[in-house]
Amino acid sequence: MRKLNIGLTEKEREGVIGLLNSSLSNVYLLLIKTKKYHWDVVGPQFRTLHMLLDEQYQALSTATDSIAERVRILGGFPAGTAAEFIQLASLEEHPGVIPNATEMVAKLVDDHEIIIRSLREQIDQSSEEFHDEGTADFLTGLMEQHEEMAWMLRSFIEGESVAPDGNLPQATKKVPASAGKN
Repeated sequence: MRKLNIGLTEKEREGVIGLLNSSLSNVYLLLIKTKKYHWDVVGPQFRTLHMLLDEQYQALSTATDSIAERVRILGGFPAGTAAEFIQLASLEEHPGVIPNATEMVAKLVDDHEIIIRSLREQIDQSSEEFHDEGTADFLTGLMEQHEEMAWMLRSFIEGESVAPDGNLPQATKKVPASAGKN
């Protein structure tokens, strides 16, 4: 491979490539989990959730490709095997477990939030430790995508939690009696 001369040392490039491969692994595992839940979801909200998970799966697929391409841009090679993804990721798999629809969404929210926290750290490292503002900017965009997906999922299950007595809790936000009156 031709030597890169893009203003980063080899050590800096290797550092950000490592961060990117970690993110790629997390996003790929989340993509797999999202697709699995897309296949397995059942219940009264099946269609809505099935479609939402498909949209998110497609976005995650695009994100994995973008991360892998960023690794190549920097002269590295992306992780690309299940063994590498599991080794480099901080997300956990739960083989053989098929949660109900609300639990699926909650687990996906948790995973997105793990990725968001990790990306915040990687953004700082990219910029401060490795002096790669391009990767910091790239990771910021990726983080914003995960923030939006997590928000969509949280919005889906908002109000779905069950009180200890098994009943749905009353809304905590009340509309004033005068709302809508002229």
